[in-house]
Amino acid sequence: MFVGFDYGSANCAVGVMEGEGTRLLPLSADSDYLPSTLYALDRELIAEAVYRQLPTHLKADYARARSAQLSRARLARRELDLDADEQAVFVGEQAVKAYLDMPEEGFYVRSPKSFLGATGLRTDQVALFEDIVTMMMQHIKQVAESKQGINSANSITHAVIGRPVNFQGIGGEESNKQAEAILRLAAKRAGFTDVDFLFEPLAAGMDFEAGLDDDKVVLVVDVGGGTTDCSVVKMGPSHIGTKDRSGDFLGHSGQRVGGNDLDIALSMKAFMAHMGLGCHMVNGLPVPSKPFWNAVAVNDISAQRDFSSLSSRKMIEELIKDAKRPELLSRLLKVQQDQLGYRIVRSAEQAKIALSDNEAVTMQLGYICSELSADVSRELFADAVTAPSAKIEALMQQALATAGVEPDVIYVTGGTARSPAIYDKIAGMYPEIPIVVGDHFGSVTAGLTRWAQKVFS
Repeated sequence: MFVGFDYGSANCAVGVMEGEGTRLLPLSADSDYLPSTLYALDRELIAEAVYRQLPTHLKADYARARSAQLSRARLARRELDLDADEQAVFVGEQAVKAYLDMPEEGFYVRSPKSFLGATGLRTDQVALFEDIVTMMMQHIKQVAESKQGINSANSITHAVIGRPVNFQGIGGEESNKQAEAILRLAAKRAGFTDVDFLFEPLAAGMDFEAGLDDDKVVLVVDVGGGTTDCSVVKMGPSHIGTKDRSGDFLGHSGQRVGGNDLDIALSMKAFMAHMGLGCHMVNGLPVPSKPFWNAVAVNDISAQRDFSSLSSRKMIEELIKDAKRPELLSRLLKVQQDQLGYRIVRSAEQAKIALSDNEAVTMQLGYICSELSADVSRELFADAVTAPSAKIEALMQQALATAGVEPDVIYVTGGTARSPAIYDKIAGMYPEIPIVVGDHFGSVTAGLTRWAQKVFS
């Protein structure tokens, strides 16, 4: 059985063909989408969880490759006083709940896809991300099969997986190869026997293409959780039946800028002043901004490592001694000690979503300080995301410049494009070109599913 598999930065989804259309399989209790998150009571326990769910023929090789991690996992179980079969690794909404219950005790990663193309990863870090992605894919595959009533004799074996045009802007093709290799290996370990990849903006456009009556040149703008991809594609009845679409793919661009970046930028603008950003020391110098940025830079491995370090804690303690508003810096120390950076960014994400339907919202930050709240308006949000918005605009211009043609229509998709600030930016660039807004969350999965039918049928 084949599926379209959107392993997204913000959410994951799986689609199947149903007649001439596509259908998303429910992956959560009340949703077709699974949040791209993982939480483990101890990092070493991830390898153990992967091993337990591996296909039998892969276990021996994996055990040799992860012998050190599996040994440390046994030790971690004893130290945490966990029963042999007690769940220690959580995925999706269960991971979010576990993190909110115990933010300072475990290992939490949000949007692991954002890290896959990172430059300078050590061998052990690559291995960790292989295991994180494998664990998530194992879980998603099992849930999808259970929802379909599929048994081992008729399991999901083939998948087309979406990928951004560029996983990491600065790493170029080497970053893309690294990320794709991680995804391919994880899919194999999760039990997929054959996988193919398709650019996400092209996948999003394929779902749109299914409803076209005439041939058109389409600029697809896919603003996702971790990346923005733009593609200029020939679409329509003359093209939809072709398996090799390379000749229709006129230009593309992509960069790791998306909803996560908007959430981080909003965190800095709306929340960090309540923790001392912009304040001054008694000597008149401003409080350094680096620890505030590191606190919320949840898609930057080195920043997170730096913020969680003992030296960072000591630096904040020293700042408190010499700050004019020490009570504000004490809140930043609380964030560092309890590892609340992800929770702050989650609050920013909730504010961003709420602003799609409201001019202003008030976010409660009582987990940092009792009765602490912050007002967030659409105007403040638009100001906060000026830099990432400019990057999205530049990507659209780059794709069109590469294609050398003017599109007949702009097709906008991706969850982040729901934000009025981002949509207004896109719509304002080419006001004379019609804009079609697709399914913000499901279009990529639907396109991947249609492509899987072409590739594997």
